[in-house]
Amino acid sequence: MTYAYVRGVTAATLALLALAVSPAHAEPRDPWVRAWGANAGGQLGNGTTADQQTPAAVQGLARASVRELSGGGNNTANAFAVALLTDGTVQSWGGNLAGQLGDGTTVSRPFPADVAGLSGVTEIAAGYQAAYAVRGGRVLAWGDNTYGQLGDGGTTSATRPVRVQSLDKVKDVAAGCTHAVALREDGTVWTWGRANNGQLGLGDTTDRNTPQRVPGLTDAVEIATGCHHVLARLADGTVRAWGYNSNGQLGNASQEVASSPVEVHHLDGVARIYGCGYHSFAVLDDGSVRSWGWNGHGQLGDGSTVTRTTPVPVPGLDEVTDMAGGWGHTVAARSDGSVLAWGENAAGQLGDATTTGSPTPVTALPAGSGTTRVSTPPTGKSSYAY
Repeated sequence: MTYAYVRGVTAATLALLALAVSPAHAEPRDPWVRAWGANAGGQLGNGTTADQQTPAAVQGLARASVRELSGGGNNTANAFAVALLTDGTVQSWGGNLAGQLGDGTTVSRPFPADVAGLSGVTEIAAGYQAAYAVRGGRVLAWGDNTYGQLGDGGTTSATRPVRVQSLDKVKDVAAGCTHAVALREDGTVWTWGRANNGQLGLGDTTDRNTPQRVPGLTDAVEIATGCHHVLARLADGTVRAWGYNSNGQLGNASQEVASSPVEVHHLDGVARIYGCGYHSFAVLDDGSVRSWGWNGHGQLGDGSTVTRTTPVPVPGLDEVTDMAGGWGHTVAARSDGSVLAWGENAAGQLGDATTTGSPTPVTALPAGSGTTRVSTPPTGKSSYAY
């Protein structure tokens, strides 16, 4: 096959790039990271700030080159996203009001570009207006620092990555709206940032600007966060939770804030956990899914809009490879490459070409799309698939 060349770039490559910048392109098997829903901050990465009701390509960001993606902010001009590439670098796009793009500016950008000076990164996370990266077992952070969520000992925001104090041997990091959580190799969990709802798990509501160890947790193997609550899966397959609980998102048959870890009821044999804005999910060893928390828009996927204070089954949902949830919606990737979504849909965040909500799953991407992972902002109305 013969290609024409333009400054060393093949015509075939140029054609692929043309697809990436066209929001109207929606072929299920194209190679690009996909995004849809609210886009006021340019968080969909398609070069515009227009909402998108069907999955559209993120400009120039190939799915095969992305190791992890995390949506941040909500559905306003602060919304953004970060992506960890397979080469260990990090890209960001969207709103930048607090420097959360990490490029040394506060200028928003509706397409991906590098976070300044980052390489060798192994994990990332995005919060409300801050982002985090793990490199060499240590955590770097940038963006808003009003509540000490950058963990550097101060409350001054940073437009470039700064080092989180006193943490090493970190294997994962997660971000709530204004707090952060780190899981160390020894199974301990560390938190910092805002604590007004007990989300630091330290037994009080005092903000911390450096990481503190959550008492009583020594065998955690996975962490996940909602906006103001945290989940930790333990080695025995049970789950602990703490923080905000007015919607039952801690799953302990209560709606009382818990500033120390409590056990999620009726859960064992848990394989994976997912913290959403104000609701939570667990995938069990047998592949079935449980949900709990706020359900005002049907985001629990149980066919109702009844808030649940303990886990309930999600009917018909199996072979899940990843899940994520924003303010009032949830998305899930399945092993056949399809992406399902349910809940609130005012900005088209379900990806089914409508703005009609659904308390049961609808199809955003068909089987064979190549998708294995999904993400949403912590309280936003955008969705990502890669």
